[in-house]
Amino acid sequence: MGAPGFWDNSDKAQRHIAQVNGLKKSVNPVVNFRKKIEDIDVMLELIEFGSPEEQAEYSAELTSTITEMLSTIDEIEIASFLKGRFDRNNAIFSIQAGAGGTESNDWADMLFRMYTRWAERRGFKIEVQDVQSGDQVGISKATLLIKGENAYGYANAERGVHRLVRISPFDSNQRRHTSFCAVDVVAEIDADVKLDIPEDEIRTDVYRSSGKGGQGVNTTDSAVRLTHTPTGLVVTCQNERSQIKNKASALSVLKSRLFERRQDEKRSEMEKFYGEKGEIGWGAQIRSYVLQPYQMVKDLRTGVSTTDTQGVLDGDLDSFVNGWLRAGSPRQRNKDIQVDDD
Repeated sequence: MGAPGFWDNSDKAQRHIAQVNGLKKSVNPVVNFRKKIEDIDVMLELIEFGSPEEQAEYSAELTSTITEMLSTIDEIEIASFLKGRFDRNNAIFSIQAGAGGTESNDWADMLFRMYTRWAERRGFKIEVQDVQSGDQVGISKATLLIKGENAYGYANAERGVHRLVRISPFDSNQRRHTSFCAVDVVAEIDADVKLDIPEDEIRTDVYRSSGKGGQGVNTTDSAVRLTHTPTGLVVTCQNERSQIKNKASALSVLKSRLFERRQDEKRSEMEKFYGEKGEIGWGAQIRSYVLQPYQMVKDLRTGVSTTDTQGVLDGDLDSFVNGWLRAGSPRQRNKDIQVDDD
């Protein structure tokens, strides 16, 4: 960074700085942890040779320090699992309501709120790229861009079908209903990954932006829908007031999804993650959220569970994400997959 000409190419310099900052975030916690171990050695000596009053004081300090270190070593361990090629990247996060109309649309809205709060808890930035409202309540589909260090590495744990069991607030007979929603997560590819899409393979449609109301609703035809005709992938973006900006954002998402699709093809898991995606329903869920007749959220991949259902719906997902990382992703999170740029 101190070399002459480092800033001649601003974009390249910024990417270099971002890489250095990412490495520092990986190394510094370990360095600081080792310093605390050295401090513990000193405290043990003070306890051994100190007066009774000093021994009590340093013992209390030692207990507090070790308790803090246990939490820190847990965070370092989890971060050590994020070794995939794109784990450090931003995450493109999509929620799709399954069959069930009003029930599924409301469940999709609940998931939208849950993941928004989870991202805020982790200090990630959120950009809502597209939200399609349900016919009566909730949403039918939403796409978020989650920005932050290791956003994709953590968010990828949520990829799959989520099942909700509850007494429906929309059923006058107070019957128990089951709803399903699918969550898809792909990494936002960076400038180092070259993926050119011929213009004749993309169909562009523009339309008026829509939303849940308020001053932010655009009244011009600025929303953009891109369709990749060979694969049928569709991406929409309407968060910007400029049609040009919406198209650029949609194109970025489309490239990321096409790149992820190629990776899935190399893993021979296309039917599981793309294409028709299978039925968003029974037998495909990764996690169950049961609110009636008992309270429990259980991850069916790792066995991690909790009875604090409200906490989970308020964004407390780290136990599930960490459990998935500790267990190891069945897809190995891009670890050994290389896709040719062409």
